[in-house]
Amino acid sequence: MSDPLPPARVAVLGPGGVGGLLAALLARRGDQVTCLAPPATAAHLAGHGLELRSPALGDARVAVEAASRLEHPVDAVLVTVKAAQLEAAVEAVPAGVLGDGLVVPFLNGIDHVAWLRGRYPPDQVVAGTIRVESTRVGPGVIEHASPFAVVELAVGKGPRERVQELAARLAETGLDVTVRDDEAATLWSKLAVLAPIALVTTWAEAPFGEARAGHWEEAVAVAHEIVAAATADGVELDEQAIVGMLEKVPDGMRSSMQKDAAAGRPIELDAIGGTILRAADRAGTKAPVTARLVAALRERSG
Repeated sequence: MSDPLPPARVAVLGPGGVGGLLAALLARRGDQVTCLAPPATAAHLAGHGLELRSPALGDARVAVEAASRLEHPVDAVLVTVKAAQLEAAVEAVPAGVLGDGLVVPFLNGIDHVAWLRGRYPPDQVVAGTIRVESTRVGPGVIEHASPFAVVELAVGKGPRERVQELAARLAETGLDVTVRDDEAATLWSKLAVLAPIALVTTWAEAPFGEARAGHWEEAVAVAHEIVAAATADGVELDEQAIVGMLEKVPDGMRSSMQKDAAAGRPIELDAIGGTILRAADRAGTKAPVTARLVAALRERSG
């Protein structure tokens, strides 16, 4: 067994359900974690730290640094805000302060990676995905409900050794971490499973088990349409494997989109559904079920 990696300086932009989970796990591991958040949230985290409740990864109470703006270089910035918040949120991470730190977005969708490369040095932006059900249930309190927490990082054109080191660091926290070479395949593989769950649970206003029982045809149709649309990015997906994963999703699984809709918050409809429709348009394929669900949710959410 190799020795643990030395502590790193990690900033987490958006310490909500996913960001709070990652921040708590890394702080427990011994890394120097700075949570970047609006002033009131940053003040609370600086004074009270983070509390993690996780049957799968273990409970923890940890101290973290917190600020509303990055003031020093870091080894990595984990970007965990919602897609609609991204443009405003990155003002907290000036490119001139970042240094040679990696920028690793764990956002839903595809388009955010290219957008971030327009703001930061392109080879420092590393595509990442995370599959997890984790929710901020109170100020600084994170509940990780799913029995899984799966992270994928894509080397792409980034610095392989540094990406692999970050992956090893995350794996030391208990996360299931894989490094892949193909960036587009990494992002589309996540979206192919996420989108049917997010769109159908939010549209049905029910956990996935209930939605699956009543609307399985819609979930399978969305998966089929994603497989066809992904060809626009040169990605071949295994439709049978995707459907098999959807069959195994726990009955009680609630997507973050469904939770946001239920709470009256903006939903990531464009990042998830819009991405599929734009790719289908580029590929010249049809996506009628995805279009119908997106239209219904857009009308419902205003």
